Amino acid sequence: MKGKTWIYGDNVNTDEIIPARYLNTTDLKELSSHCMEDIDSDFVKKAKRGDILVVGENFGCGSSREHAPLSIKFFGISCIIAKSFARIFFRNAINIGLPIFESKEAASEIREGDEVFVDLNLSKIIDLTTDKEYSFTPFPDEMKDIIEAGGLMEYVKSNQFKG
Repeated sequence: MKGKTWIYGDNVNTDEIIPARYLNTTDLKELSSHCMEDIDSDFVKKAKRGDILVVGENFGCGSSREHAPLSIKFFGISCIIAKSFARIFFRNAINIGLPIFESKEAASEIREGDEVFVDLNLSKIIDLTTDKEYSFTPFPDEMKDIIEAGGLMEYVKSNQFKG
């Protein structure tokens, strides 16, 4: 995963990620067009497919709705680097195949607009702008397989008939 970074602070909640007023749609394209709207009204105009969110502590706190990580994934954000994630957001993100990584150091030091490369297999985050390298705790193999499959449902489908 490689992209330009967008920086947001601590305690970004699910209502800021995807405002509740848009939860009446099941159209993921429509939902993603309102991604991050209440924290940055110009986000969908500025960000591009493949970009990376770099955020503070407790990202995704608030309600347990899957709409928050879905809006981020279907907008085209390639991954999220955080100091920490709210646990329900963490599970929802993994379940839909949105790559998320916890690295306090990377989330503290990477600046908005930096170009960053993330290697899931090596558990490395490389800020290509500053040539600084960070690590994150590797995922267990099954979680990595779920992410690489595109989410839990795709993982189950692809492993349905394996011994």
